[in-house]
Amino acid sequence: MQHDLIAQARTWLAEDPDPETRDELAALIEAGATQELAVRFAGTLQFGTAGLRGELGAGPMRMNRSVVIRAAAGLAAYLKAQGQDGGLVVIGYDARYKSADFARDTAAVMTGAGLRAAVLPRPLPTPVLAYAIRHLGAVAGVEVTASHNPPRDNGYKVYLGDGSQIVPPADGEIAAAIAAVGPLADVVRPEDGWEVLGEDVLNAYLARTDAVLSAGSPRTARTVYTAMHGVGTSVLTAAFERAGFPAPVLVAEQAEPDPAFPTVAFPNPEEPGAMDLAFATARRAAPDLIIANDPDADRCAVAVPDGAADGGWRMLRGDEVGALLAAHLVERGASGVFAESIVSSSLLGRIAEKAGLGYEETLTGFKWIARVEGLRYGYEEALGYCVDPEGVRDKDGITAALLVAELASALKERGRTLLDLLDDLALAHGLHATDQLSVRVEDLTVIADAMARLREQPPTALAGLAVTSAEDLTRGTDRLPPTDGLRYHLEGARVIVRPSGTEPKLKCYLEVVVPVADAAGLPAARARGAELLAAIKRDLAAAAGI
Repeated sequence: MQHDLIAQARTWLAEDPDPETRDELAALIEAGATQELAVRFAGTLQFGTAGLRGELGAGPMRMNRSVVIRAAAGLAAYLKAQGQDGGLVVIGYDARYKSADFARDTAAVMTGAGLRAAVLPRPLPTPVLAYAIRHLGAVAGVEVTASHNPPRDNGYKVYLGDGSQIVPPADGEIAAAIAAVGPLADVVRPEDGWEVLGEDVLNAYLARTDAVLSAGSPRTARTVYTAMHGVGTSVLTAAFERAGFPAPVLVAEQAEPDPAFPTVAFPNPEEPGAMDLAFATARRAAPDLIIANDPDADRCAVAVPDGAADGGWRMLRGDEVGALLAAHLVERGASGVFAESIVSSSLLGRIAEKAGLGYEETLTGFKWIARVEGLRYGYEEALGYCVDPEGVRDKDGITAALLVAELASALKERGRTLLDLLDDLALAHGLHATDQLSVRVEDLTVIADAMARLREQPPTALAGLAVTSAEDLTRGTDRLPPTDGLRYHLEGARVIVRPSGTEPKLKCYLEVVVPVADAAGLPAARARGAELLAAIKRDLAAAAGI
């Protein structure tokens, strides 16, 4: 067994084109680090609907140039089998460790396989890549990013020619093509032959961002902005300048790309402490709102002044921003379909119904939301908003930020705030309070055990509310394809439990709806909502054994 493992590692080492990971693997072999090698060679990183994502390092269970070259070769083979030989593949990348190398390797593999490859000019937001696919008439796109994962992670996200991320069966077919790739020496990788795009593709994207705003709308909102050490600063500030908004005050410590993400434990605006520097900057600058992007700028977080909050600022939940943008689009006379994933707040459906608009629920992820026919607006509670589906068929933290700033400006002109509009929505539709129980694990069996426990012994009540229906989503529904998840409907509440598709987390999404008779009843309704959410969280954790 040990001999086989060392032999396997030596075979991998002989093929590895990267001096850094070669040295790392050679040191592990030399040290006889069989325990670590067993982890690295326990299988291969699985290519799924999120593409690839994992920790950087040597071996098939890590993100590295060998794994990326195989992924690119498999994708190229899939595209050619689909009759796309000679088609254009556009490649974008963020500023993480190895991202530029992975982008270059992908371009080389595509070129060697007889496809045309074009690489974005520099590290840019993921939505610029999603836009470029359709703008340039590409047959596919690749974005090298790990989004908001920890610093040592990287990833590989694949889009097809419609500008949307891959879904089944394409993901399985690409995975099979990757598995069929032979020795790396047989993968043709020329030194050149691909195009490095100029700034014109970015300028075309920026010109498109203007389309999300209403002509002549107020543009007075003052913002503090953080890119969370990612690639958003230059693009967001350019978009705000074009639109005529005041220049955002930057969180200086986080404005420039830095793959070490030195000021945050996790570069995700939702994580505790990640927004502390933005709050400190806002207390000095006194803006109307704070806007944060995640490192690849496809997500958008919003915080607002709130005298009742610690430090005077409150982060809005993704569901709150999702409802606010929907209400703004309705007021602007939007038509078409509003869509969200099943883990997002049911408030969007009520807003759409009252406005006479179509409404669809999808599985988690913009790969599903972006495919809704007639889509006008889509959002997901994890800070993702698609506000211009004709331009970017994915979440886009830049255009979402523009739309939030427009809404804040329009309210400001009337002496009102985003919090006032949230009160209006609660009075019109009931107070929709949401929360999440999220458990990060080292051992993935913890997640499997929790799901098995809930399936074997489903809860009959949570927080004293009877479970009126329980669905195992692995069987699918009349409207949803199968997925690994559980959904519980309670009297006045809803719970969904699922493993994360991109991180080692078990995620539980909670929502309660509390009726509100008038403005005077809002504080009591909020207190009741918070109390119910805390009790559901406690009871669910006990039921799942986490």
